[in-house]
Amino acid sequence: MSREKIESGKTAIGIEFGSTRIKAVMVDDAGTPIAEGSHDWENQYVDGIWTYSLDMIWAGLKDAYSVLRNDVEAKFGTTIKTTGAIGISAMMHGYMPFDKEGKLLVPFRTWRNTITEEAAKELTSEFGFNIPQRWSIAHLHQAILNKESHIADISFLTTLAGYIHWQLTGEKVLGVGDASGMFPIDSSTRDYNKEYMARYDNIAAAKGMPWKLGDILPKVLVAGEAAGTLTAEGAAKLDESGNLEAGIPLCSPEGDAGTGMVATNSVAVRTGNVSAGTSIFAMVVMEKPLKAVHEEIDVVTTPSGDDVAMVHCNNCTSDINAWANVFKGFAEALGTKVDTNTLYTTLFKAALDGDPDCGGLMGFNYFSGEPVTGFDEGRPLFVRKVGSNFNFANFMRLHLYSAVSTLKVGLDILFKEEDVKVDKLYGHGGFFKTKEVGQRILSAATGGPITVMSTAGEGGAWGIAILALYMIQGTDRTLSDYLTDKVFDGFAGDTVTADKSEIEGFDSFMKLFNAALPIERVAINSIDS
Repeated sequence: MSREKIESGKTAIGIEFGSTRIKAVMVDDAGTPIAEGSHDWENQYVDGIWTYSLDMIWAGLKDAYSVLRNDVEAKFGTTIKTTGAIGISAMMHGYMPFDKEGKLLVPFRTWRNTITEEAAKELTSEFGFNIPQRWSIAHLHQAILNKESHIADISFLTTLAGYIHWQLTGEKVLGVGDASGMFPIDSSTRDYNKEYMARYDNIAAAKGMPWKLGDILPKVLVAGEAAGTLTAEGAAKLDESGNLEAGIPLCSPEGDAGTGMVATNSVAVRTGNVSAGTSIFAMVVMEKPLKAVHEEIDVVTTPSGDDVAMVHCNNCTSDINAWANVFKGFAEALGTKVDTNTLYTTLFKAALDGDPDCGGLMGFNYFSGEPVTGFDEGRPLFVRKVGSNFNFANFMRLHLYSAVSTLKVGLDILFKEEDVKVDKLYGHGGFFKTKEVGQRILSAATGGPITVMSTAGEGGAWGIAILALYMIQGTDRTLSDYLTDKVFDGFAGDTVTADKSEIEGFDSFMKLFNAALPIERVAINSIDS
């Protein structure tokens, strides 16, 4: 049956560019994954900028699609010539400015860069709306403040997902969720905030810019709207075998935050999700606007344009991965070969045997800057007192706590100061791969239950594939209803709630965490990056 669906185009393909992996997923017309491919990659730190080159982007896309195509051929004895729809998603924010010839004017500046503090503060003050350093408008304004030579030549400014979609279809569009990480969105119009755009156009004109934002930003689309079709040139860029046909419709390109919401069925009001991998961020769909401006909280949108409070932290699992590599090296020195899954499962499970407050151990997982706590750079640190209960279980529990501690700083503002309500909070990403452990740690941090869906491991590539399906199947109902009634009907989820001692232990840990933050500042000032 799947072979017939593949050959008749009753499928959809989603491709997502994550921080460390590009993943491609094919789903059937019920949304069930039937094949996948992936390509591992890493950002580069070049001339003080976190970036991925265009060559890396296209080589990675072609490889991920090639692995997907090979998976289809191996499983079903046929190749991909067409599909019902395609969706592209990627890490949000960042800066990709192009001139009128379509040339990238400066290397891609990713979300990970914390080089726009001056611009972010100016714009936040101008709009009375928090503009984080990661946002595209902050990068644009900082380039203007820096008097960079390329700024007058900008003809088009977009995100990574918007760039790839443009190259595949010729359409300069963007899903509203991804667009909300470029410039503030007015949720009543599902489009850029016109008042803020007019204010910024005046600022840009005073700086001598020949363009207006409306001329250079991509057109905003909401989930379900058509976003163009695959061109012959686009098909060639995607599929080196030449089998993929032009004319396939594409849904609007989205950001990884939006696809994470779709993948966890958390696009409805009072639902939320936490995505935890290289970075960690929480998304809560709000009933009403925030009462105040908080630099720790972004306001973005769902793929349908509803307001979402977002707490985004640049660092999550990188330090865990580094320590895992140390333990792997130790095992190998003893003559023991340990596979990766066994290694991580062992390390994560050990954390549950640790003291609820980590026995007085403290650490910071800051590989890069962390705006939520006010750092432009990072230095991973491990600190302990002489009298701390220093053992393996506490050491691992510390690193899992460290992975979510900065997130808790933002969530405490959201839940305690703003009184934002959430009925269901879902987790997804590599942090939750080991059963129960990541959930229990995050539950201790938030003080409430954490649910992981059986689909959570499919990730954002599956989420954008579902958005592609929604475009061709679900326009007679809301995205929330489509997900609940069609995609997630019958899907199970596991819910874990930390006990009182664990919640109190995390609170004790956070007191020490906040008191120890000056140590991180000293390390940054004392040790060159």
